[in-house]
Amino acid sequence: MTKELNTLLTALYVLIDDHVAPSRTGRGRRPELSDAELVTLAVAQVLLGYDCERRWVRHIRSSPQWQQMFPYLPEQSGYHKRLKKARPLLGRALLLIAEQCPSWYDDVWMTDATPVPCGASRETARRSDLAGDAGYGYCASHSRFYWGFKLYLVCTGDGMPIMWCLANPKIGEREVVAALLEHNHHLLRFGQILLADKGFSGKQFKQLIDAMGLRLLRPDRKDETYTNGNLGGVRQWIESVNQTLKAQLGLEKHGGRTLAGVFTRISQRLLALAAGIWHNWALGLTAKRSLIAYDH
Repeated sequence: MTKELNTLLTALYVLIDDHVAPSRTGRGRRPELSDAELVTLAVAQVLLGYDCERRWVRHIRSSPQWQQMFPYLPEQSGYHKRLKKARPLLGRALLLIAEQCPSWYDDVWMTDATPVPCGASRETARRSDLAGDAGYGYCASHSRFYWGFKLYLVCTGDGMPIMWCLANPKIGEREVVAALLEHNHHLLRFGQILLADKGFSGKQFKQLIDAMGLRLLRPDRKDETYTNGNLGGVRQWIESVNQTLKAQLGLEKHGGRTLAGVFTRISQRLLALAAGIWHNWALGLTAKRSLIAYDH
């Protein structure tokens, strides 16, 4: 573990313990691994690239340095169950971290969708517990079909996740983003700019965005008169965020086999990204989304 990662995890533990983790009252034995410790371990697991929970638990148990930080660690099954039950806690932690960063007050937020494959064979798609929720979609960047979900993300210019959801790839992008914005309308500010791609064109979607007090900024389609141009340089912001999630945080290697498991693992990766950006802001670094100092 590097000194930078140790500092990040310590700061994250204090933040979660003070503001997010609920104080347990009433009867019953208190858990030996606190909620704040659980969230900190979940973030460390993703930053260090341990996609397999068994390997992660084994690594913690074999390292004296980790054992000093976390004296008690449940078995893999217990760790997995605690994580799945902590999904609301992961969501609150993500929102709290986002609110701590100056980019929360940016006028421009971005939205995009990226594939989250969950299987490769026809037999998997037929027998999986995700059957009925996941579906087939087409990934244009890799020119291939996949079976799984689409991750819809709204983030700031530095990549800080604000709101997100998983949806069947067969559902229209405008329909999903409209539902996502309506569900999280309390996070939106009047006059805010939402940067999207040309797939979010359409009169009905534009009217919905206007009704929310937002301004939609997207590239022009070929059959439209010039308004914004292609916005190629600006659109690379959100594409680079997706690349960070896939290349550095293992988005496509989540390994989830149930709906709750997939949701938990995606939450872990988004929370790890948010924690890295938040800590880089605190250190005053220029590259806010750089995670190199924390991945070893």
